[in-house]
Amino acid sequence: MIVGAGVGGLAAALCLHAAGFSDVSVVETAQELRPLGVGLNILPNAVRVLHELGLERALSANVIATRELALYNRHGQMIWNEPRGISAGHRWPQWSIHRGHLQSVLASAVRSRLGPESIVLGARLLRHRLSSTDEVTLELQCRTTGSVRSTEADVVIGADGIRSAVRAGLYPDEGPPPGNGMVMWRGTTWSEPFLTGSSMIVTGDDRHRVVLYPISRDPRSGRVLVNWVAARPAALGDPLASGDWNRRVPVSKVLEHFGGWHFDWLDVGSVLAGAGEVHEYPIVDRDPLPQWTFGRITLLGDAAHAMYPMGSNGATQSILDAKVLAGALADGDTPDDALRDYQDQRRPVTAALQANNRRMGPEIVIDIAHQRAPDGFRNIEDVIPAAELAEISAQYAMTGGFDVAAVDGQPRVNIRTQAKSRQI
Repeated sequence: MIVGAGVGGLAAALCLHAAGFSDVSVVETAQELRPLGVGLNILPNAVRVLHELGLERALSANVIATRELALYNRHGQMIWNEPRGISAGHRWPQWSIHRGHLQSVLASAVRSRLGPESIVLGARLLRHRLSSTDEVTLELQCRTTGSVRSTEADVVIGADGIRSAVRAGLYPDEGPPPGNGMVMWRGTTWSEPFLTGSSMIVTGDDRHRVVLYPISRDPRSGRVLVNWVAARPAALGDPLASGDWNRRVPVSKVLEHFGGWHFDWLDVGSVLAGAGEVHEYPIVDRDPLPQWTFGRITLLGDAAHAMYPMGSNGATQSILDAKVLAGALADGDTPDDALRDYQDQRRPVTAALQANNRRMGPEIVIDIAHQRAPDGFRNIEDVIPAAELAEISAQYAMTGGFDVAAVDGQPRVNIRTQAKSRQI
């Protein structure tokens, strides 16, 4: 049983099915799966998994294959530029995609492959415990009626996000997710293409940051739907505890701080101003855990390793968790051994990324450029040597496992061909 029907939970259900497990259920607190959220960037190592699951056609019809990542200072001067995805030599692209589109395709595939009742909505997890027979007992509350029922599962996977009920049951004294004092606004805007038309840009200084990248394209007009994120230190009195994706604010709140950002090659303020709606929430994460797996209960995705939104690794690492977990369960002698193996493979990788993202990930070069040349520069190599820039980029790619050698150097294995009927 998977708790949570987000990207990680649904990807786990599909990977388990591809590995031969047919008795898989996903329970979700929400009473309906609505296409919430805005844009996501999925790195090639996770796009490879989605391809192996046979989702390429359904997903690629409404995505942008990112061609480059470009980092700029507050004055619109380029600090660093690197090709991404196919342009970087990968066999798989890097995708910029609407979260709602990705979740909808995953959910449809789960229902098609595992049955229409495989996703149970409106079911809130109250508590869980490991029984003497090695099964896990869960108490689920129906959000419509308030009634509570008990159910059992051989394995429970907590994929229920940064405020995970499964994690809270394992670590009851942990408390709320810590923040870094920054507030973030997110939105989407239809706009004319910029740079390559498939570029992801990050611009700012050591206190203010704007990220923009297109997530879909109108074939008739050529305009693109731009996903954008603007962040700055929170003002005194701003709420910083909720981490709520759905707190709507007027766009004027963002324009107060970023409306005047205008470069020769892009009017950032105008892009932000064109958003239909804006969501505000604090930048929060979770401290790395010493242990994810307790008997036949384990964690996945943000429930295991929520990290600051740097470097496009949130949803990416959740999808990678899903594949490793399914492979471990398919190959393991016992569920207990398999879940420990999954934890041992994934926990060090994600803990390193959590720590790196707290140091701003690859975007640290924007901070360095501002600290060394706050008024701008004529030549970036006078400020940051090219070798230093390249080393920062390469080290982050290796930490995240999305360098070309890590992604493309492995034998191509289609997990669908491994499927055989399995029970735990």
